[in-house]
This record gives sequence, C-alpha cells and structure tokens, in this order.
Amino acid sequence: MNTADDDPVLTSYAQAPTRTVEAGGVTYAYRDLGPRRGVPVVFFGHLAANLDNWDPRIVDPVAQDCHVVAFDNRGVGASSGRVPDSVESMADDAITFVEALGFDLVDIVAFSLGGMVAQALVAKRPDLVRKLVLTGTGPAGGTDIDKVAGTTYRDIVRAALTRSDPKEFLFFPRDATGRSAAKAFVRRLAERTADRDRPVTVTAFRRQLTAIKKWGRAEPADLSRITQPTLIANGDHDRMVPSVLSEDLHRRIPGSELVIYLGAGHGGIFQYHDRFAPTVVEFLAR
Repeated sequence: MNTADDDPVLTSYAQAPTRTVEAGGVTYAYRDLGPRRGVPVVFFGHLAANLDNWDPRIVDPVAQDCHVVAFDNRGVGASSGRVPDSVESMADDAITFVEALGFDLVDIVAFSLGGMVAQALVAKRPDLVRKLVLTGTGPAGGTDIDKVAGTTYRDIVRAALTRSDPKEFLFFPRDATGRSAAKAFVRRLAERTADRDRPVTVTAFRRQLTAIKKWGRAEPADLSRITQPTLIANGDHDRMVPSVLSEDLHRRIPGSELVIYLGAGHGGIFQYHDRFAPTVVEFLAR
C-alpha cells in the first residue's frame, strides 16, 4: 500500500495522486486528500465513472475538513479484476476496499450506481457507516431503474452525433441553463491534466448495466433498517433514476433529509454544486 501520512495536507482533488491498495486479490486504485483526522468520507461513483469523474467543486470543499477518499471499485478504471454483475457483490468489494485502508467507520457520499452500492453496503455492514449521502439514486425494485440501459444508450448516440460528452445529455436538462451547466461540468472534469485514470472498458460498463437492471427488478428492501443520518439529493427532472425515487427513499429511511434542485436532472448535484457542497459539509460536521 502506498502511504502519504507525512505529506502536507492536500485539498485539491485535481492534484491528489493516485494510490493503490491490494486486498482480496484485487488492486484498488484510489485518491485521497484532506486532513487525516475524524471519520473518513468515501465517495462512491456512478455508472461508467472512474476517478476522474468526480466534480472537484464537490470534493474539494469536503476535503477542507475531512479525509476524503475516492476509489475505483473492482474492474473499474485502474482497479484490477472483473466488475461484478450485481450491486450486492459491488458492495462486498467496497467493504473489502474500506477495510484494506484500515477504516472501521466511514461516511459515504454516493451518486447514482454508487448510491445503490452504498445502500447494499449499509444493509450488510451497518456498523461500518456513520452517515450517508445518497444522490441521484433509488432503492432496490425502484420504478424504471431497470430501464437505465435504454436511456443511457440513446443518449450516448445523441452525444456522438453532436460530438459531446454523453454526461451532457444524461445528467443535465437540454435547456439553456442545463446546457451551460453541462459544459461547465465537463470543463471541471478536465482540470486534472496529469495522472489521469484509465477509461472504463465496454465490458465493465455492460456488467454495471446488468447490475443496475437486477437492482431495479429486485425485491424492495426494508429501508427502515437504515438508522444512519441520511441526506438525499437529486434534481427534479432526473431521466436516469426518476426523481420520485429520491422521494421514495426519503419516505422510507427514518429521519432522512431530502434536497431537490429545481430545473435540474440526474446531475443536479453538479449543476448546483455551489449549493450542494456546503450542504454536505454542514451535514457531515453536525
């Protein structure tokens, strides 16, 4: 395992070095930043996302006061192995990664597929999680989650025809505000110019889609068993994981908080990063 305990405190995600840790026969790639104190905050990424897909305008504010860790789960980006075809197996790998870093308690900030993995992890190991932030995601058995693949492929084609990043279509509304926010988001993701992550392979992407479809067709879980303080956020026009599912999570997770960004889609937390990041910082510091 590469360590950097003696390094000066780094709070810029664009400059955080990529490290690796081996566990369970897998080499996990990750980046960490922020002060090494308190409960670490682990970021769980979305479908087809590697380490380069986290918005620095969200990561950096959290890293001002927290030890932040973002990672590629098994088979994703620079991490070795084969992507599992179920959310539950992805949660097992996430647990392996967290424990490999020596953490016995973490906070989780999760987006989209990452939010599904986080829910499965909490069900398996509630003792491992202190607080939970679920964004752009939905519960097992949630309405239309099994249709994510169709939406994704259609928007990939639309993006190819306009030579755009698919996230501009998948994450943002196609009105003037949404288009501007999409372009700004893509520019922010390009701020890191060195030590970029490996692209997610087509095979990994397809296996993630299989896992999402299974999650969408699974039996609903008993979310009342999630007792951790939970913050839920989304845009009001999420085409990938319908916004009503964020409301469903809020109703079913006791004491949870819900933030809905108006005029935003699946990537509402990125479109309104200037609102979302302070909300997360305050929630974790409480």
